[in-house]
Amino acid sequence: MLSKSEYQKIVTEKSKKSKIWVNCLMAFLTGGGICLLGQILTTLYIGVGLEEKTARTVTSVSLVFLGVLLTAIGCYDDIAKHAGAGTLVPITGFANSVASPAIEFKAEGFVLGLGAKMFVIAGPVIVYGVSASIIYGVILWILSLFGIKLY
Repeated sequence: MLSKSEYQKIVTEKSKKSKIWVNCLMAFLTGGGICLLGQILTTLYIGVGLEEKTARTVTSVSLVFLGVLLTAIGCYDDIAKHAGAGTLVPITGFANSVASPAIEFKAEGFVLGLGAKMFVIAGPVIVYGVSASIIYGVILWILSLFGIKLY
């Protein structure tokens, strides 16, 4: 029987060393690249005559589409292996989290496969996002009753 310290020593020896600085750099560059692409798309859409608000909406839709497309053809996971959190945080990461389970379970049919599994990962994100925004709104409302404005 191994003691706790012997087990910890084996785990430490066998564990792969983290390349934290490389991982942070790749996440920063990838996430920044996705945001840069979003800014380029917005500028292009404004350049072709869309109003700024409409261009931003079309940019969001375009980024979601690209995230789903890259997920569907199997490229998004390959990018994420090298980019880490840089692909999770932007809107494309959310698109990937919705599309991945849907694609994986499509063989089970549209309702039980695609429809039900689509929100396996994204569902909690939506629930917590909505809940957090309600709590934040209530806090802002209470503070505004005392004349405090944070926005």
